[in-house]
Amino acid sequence: MFHLQSLELLHWDYCRRVSMPLDGNIITIAGPNGSGKTTLLDAMRTLLGLECSGGRTYKTYARHANAETAWLRALVDNRPRGRQNSSRPFASSLLYADQVTLACRIERHGGDWQRRYLLVDGVHEIEALAERAEKDWLGIEAWKKRLEAAGLTRAIGRVLALEQGQTDRLCELSPKELLRLVFEVFGDQEVLDRYDQARSHQQQLSKEVELAAHELSHTQAQLSDLANRVNSYQQYQLRLKERERLATEVVPVLQWSEGRLRTAQALRELHRQRLFASGDQRNMAAKRAELHALFEKHEAAKQDLLDLERQRKEARAAFDAAREAERPAELLAKREEELKALSAVEADAKELTARLEELGNRQHALRESYTRTNDQSRKAQAAMDALQGQRLPPPPPEVTRFRKALDEAGIGHHVLADCIDIADEAWRAAAEGFLRPSRWVVVLERAGDESRAFALAAKERYRHYVVGDSESVPSVVPKDSLLSTLKVSAKLPGWLIRQLGGIRCVKDTEAGRDAGGEWITPDAYYRDGRGGRSLWVEPREYQFGVSALDSRRQSLERELARYDGELTRIAKEQAEVERQLKDAQRAAQGHKAALELSERSDEFAECRARMPALRQARVEAATRMAQLDQAHDRALAQVTRSERDYESAQGSLKASEENVLRVQRDQEGRLRDLKAAAQASREARAKFPSSWTQPARVAALRDEFENAKQAEIAMRHVQQELDTGLNAGTWETDPAVADRHTRMHLSVLEQTTQLDDRRASNEMARIAAFNARERYIDVLRATVRRYKKNVQELGELAGVIAQAELPHLDNDDLVLAQAGLHVRFNFDGKGEVGLNDGEASGGQQVLKSLILLVGLMKDDDSPGGFVFIDEPFAHLDVRNIQLVGHFLRSTRAQYLLTTPITHNVEVFEPSEITLVTSKKPRGERWAPPIAVLARRPEKSVYD
Repeated sequence: MFHLQSLELLHWDYCRRVSMPLDGNIITIAGPNGSGKTTLLDAMRTLLGLECSGGRTYKTYARHANAETAWLRALVDNRPRGRQNSSRPFASSLLYADQVTLACRIERHGGDWQRRYLLVDGVHEIEALAERAEKDWLGIEAWKKRLEAAGLTRAIGRVLALEQGQTDRLCELSPKELLRLVFEVFGDQEVLDRYDQARSHQQQLSKEVELAAHELSHTQAQLSDLANRVNSYQQYQLRLKERERLATEVVPVLQWSEGRLRTAQALRELHRQRLFASGDQRNMAAKRAELHALFEKHEAAKQDLLDLERQRKEARAAFDAAREAERPAELLAKREEELKALSAVEADAKELTARLEELGNRQHALRESYTRTNDQSRKAQAAMDALQGQRLPPPPPEVTRFRKALDEAGIGHHVLADCIDIADEAWRAAAEGFLRPSRWVVVLERAGDESRAFALAAKERYRHYVVGDSESVPSVVPKDSLLSTLKVSAKLPGWLIRQLGGIRCVKDTEAGRDAGGEWITPDAYYRDGRGGRSLWVEPREYQFGVSALDSRRQSLERELARYDGELTRIAKEQAEVERQLKDAQRAAQGHKAALELSERSDEFAECRARMPALRQARVEAATRMAQLDQAHDRALAQVTRSERDYESAQGSLKASEENVLRVQRDQEGRLRDLKAAAQASREARAKFPSSWTQPARVAALRDEFENAKQAEIAMRHVQQELDTGLNAGTWETDPAVADRHTRMHLSVLEQTTQLDDRRASNEMARIAAFNARERYIDVLRATVRRYKKNVQELGELAGVIAQAELPHLDNDDLVLAQAGLHVRFNFDGKGEVGLNDGEASGGQQVLKSLILLVGLMKDDDSPGGFVFIDEPFAHLDVRNIQLVGHFLRSTRAQYLLTTPITHNVEVFEPSEITLVTSKKPRGERWAPPIAVLARRPEKSVYD
């Protein structure tokens, strides 16, 4: 192994150009933290082709200098070391000078950095090296091989790559890793090559045997696959024949037979339906006569209604005349009463004041009552105005808002109020009461929109149900159910259909009690399993159908009339109170009510005499008008019922006529189709062979397949097997597969014979590898004994008892792979410690690693070598620093140590050369030069 003599840096990190001597056994690099000590070690690592420390690379240092090219140049010793006839370290590279120059050039190429290496005889400056031809420069892999031939093995390279604070890394190796490292450094290459060659040959033969066995197994698998394919081909042919039989005979014959039976059955059914249709035609005459009677009844009811309307007008005129005649007398009588009441209190000022206050309060109360009633009248009028132009009663604002959101989202829907009408007005109150909670239930057209509709309903806080699953109302419903009283034009929720169909319509509660179960009366008294309750809804709140709009309008009209009457009454009462108030105010100002009574006594007496006759005439007119109003209402209801009955009968007759015509057309069309089917059956039978249509043959097919549908299923199953097998490649369709199976069987026999021959050759190679491994084990034992001797001698130099235990070695690859080298140390007689058992101090860890490290490099025949140790004295006390320094001086290796500037000068005691680094000043491009302190050596480093 060669020694380092000098190092020169150009544009490395923040060093402009620095040269430093390294021709000593122990060189210490000292400086404060961050001054570039590790930078110098990384420069030497880069020059030797090793990795830098701390995750840094040579590119990092080259980039810091901000130059196009960085240079690293070292001068190393190339003289023979040890014995007299030993060779020079770089003799393999044909370099025989006593000194050899190592150089590394780092250049920028584009945006990246590249390094190239050069090895030349003698001393050469950087400027001279720059002139060398490009072919003389080496890449990193070739450079590592050159240095490895000079003694810088990969194992030593691992040691040199130790980072800061990791001096004790060797003692952290496992026994197995340490043994592998020792043998890599000391191993006899020739023995290793022979053993590797024998083992490789045996492994190659083993691989060939395995490959041949694998090929044989593959061929056997192919043979088995071909056998399966032959079987698959046979099964495939059977499936084809079965498909042909099903397609050409079984399915057509069974379809023909079943079609013939269906045609005969359809003819019998058609004959039966034609008999029923003739009965329906006979019933049409009775329905026409009933319709004519209903028409006459309706016309008579309309005439009665017209007569009653004329009489009502006359009665109203008579009542108005009687009322107008009575009104002046009433006013005069009220005036007399007011004067009497005023004359009774006008003499007493206190009572007069109380009367003024009472009249004022009555006036205020009447004004508030008028305002309240007027507001209610306006709301009713607004509701009446909202009904103008509407086909159905308008929904609440929240329903309109939610339906708009559904429309904007493209979700088809309808509400129950839009699709339900009351068919029987007698049951409107019951239907409106029961359906009131469900009138704004939203029914979706597509069940798939349910999740989106739920999200919108949750966002809008919609209080009514949103239903995705809906059903059509069946054509036949229970006649006495609440569902039969409705007209439904769209789908409803299934639960609502079942609930409506289960509610019976009864005439009163007595009938409901006798019927039991769920029932409802015409006035909306409902009974279910929980009990009975009234579901009455005011007519102004009716919702379902066009009649509901009329009911609302009539209810609002009655309500407006009531409000108008109330407002008229309040206005009259206000006028009277204001008149009485004015009289009281005049009395308070000195006007006498008694004087007016005496002056108008004759007028008041005549009025009292006329009042009974006028009142009697008004009462008789009012009675007559009320009787006519009741008769008019009954006549109007009769007209409505007769009109509804006539329209219902007219619609029923029209539907019956359309049904009769439709049945006739349907029967004629079916008869034509049946005749065509019979003709087609005869033509199909003529195409079959006569044996296929024999009754016994057809019966056998029915016993095998039951019917044509089952035969089609069987055919589809066969076709599916064929298609699935063809798509998946499981059916074999190549008829040549049988010949290939025969040839493959012969190939299997031939490969079996070849495999037996290879196995015999492999056994012979295994015996040769066994013998070569015995020689390898002998060399391995000698190497371990040699390393044991080195460790023991180095321990004596360090004042430590170091013992290496020889591993158990046997002629077996598994035993050799698991073997390990155990080293025990005894410091100061305190007992033995292992490699990394945690019982040694920091200084002892450093000494253990140094002993293991230098033991790898100690060679009596070829001494030398160098080691980079980053801060070996870190965390050591004075005594341990002295022990480490003494040990370093006692060995014959070259050491490059780093240490921070410290007050403990013991760290410099073993150094022959000290390199002092300094931090780069802020704002400066280059770091200060490196100071060199050299101690005069007592003897030459080469002695």
